[in-house]
Amino acid sequence: QVQLVESGGGSVQPGGSLRLSCAASRTIFSLYTMGWYRQAPGKQRELVASITSGGSTNYADSVKGRSTISRDNVKRTVSLQMNSLKPEDTAVYYCNAYFRATMADYWGQGTQVTVSS
Repeated sequence: QVQLVESGGGSVQPGGSLRLSCAASRTIFSLYTMGWYRQAPGKQRELVASITSGGSTNYADSVKGRSTISRDNVKRTVSLQMNSLKPEDTAVYYCNAYFRATMADYWGQGTQVTVSS
């Protein structure tokens, strides 16, 4: 079992920045692909960004160039730096840990991001 705890959400004006962080409890954190997903009201949950155990990253087109995902395997944390935020970035953001070998899949409780003037 992996416990994921997100932090860093909040309210920001358009054009602003936020940094989301996720702390994982599992000691083999380094083997997991970590991701950030978001879900806006009335919409399906979508991938924002992911980073593999080897450090390869993937971004949704909607955030590419504005967001950076990173991980610290020693601290067992994954972060998402979001810049130039837009109202359409408003959503609940979820941290995800996925271990392909066992198809283990874990989610955090989510953190609200609101972009509004």
